[in-house]
Amino acid sequence: MSPSILVAQNLSKVVSSAEGDLTILHPLSLDLSQGDSLAIVGASGSGKSTLLGLLAGLDRPSGGNVLLAGHDLGALDEDQCAQVRAEHVGFVFQSFQLLDSLNALENVMLPLELDGRRDAREQARALLDRVGLGHRMSHTPRQLSGGEQQRVAIARAFAAHPAVLFADEPTGNLDSQTGERISDLLFELNRERDTTLVLVTHDERLAKRCRRLIHLEAGRLVAPQAPQ
Repeated sequence: MSPSILVAQNLSKVVSSAEGDLTILHPLSLDLSQGDSLAIVGASGSGKSTLLGLLAGLDRPSGGNVLLAGHDLGALDEDQCAQVRAEHVGFVFQSFQLLDSLNALENVMLPLELDGRRDAREQARALLDRVGLGHRMSHTPRQLSGGEQQRVAIARAFAAHPAVLFADEPTGNLDSQTGERISDLLFELNRERDTTLVLVTHDERLAKRCRRLIHLEAGRLVAPQAPQ
């Protein structure tokens, strides 16, 4: 069995409101191995994005802890958490999050350059070729379709060979046919690079392609699915 790459131990989130404390996420535990895939599903407001943020170290839990690539996030400050994400994590968002002032190649190169990689351009070109955009490298996001922008975002996310890739509704802004192609690409790269994939989605077809699936209702875990 592959070693654990992402572990949540009794993870919970409570926020204060005018009416008192509000539990966004009830205690939840999970353990993912290298190369695993997990879909987090549930209605809007069920706590899906909260859980994703906690697992990625973007937010602090009220209780419990997260171990990411061997790092105890609860023992780290914000700068140290950011460094762990830079070294081990990739992100794909529904809104793509590309920089309009950069072309496709420059958007993919950016995280590699920030990491001091001398082969940033070469690696970025190879990834854009891999996602079928070798002919669109000089185009800015405004000159690309939604599906093309998401493929650039995926290339950027995989550029640094992340141990874990977090995807928040990666097909949410795409038509069904384009969304299917993006799903294929995510899982192909997941297999090729042995990256652990954690995604939030309303897309049932996308969720069913994951080895594991958890369903949240009002912040509670409902009938987790065992590995297939």
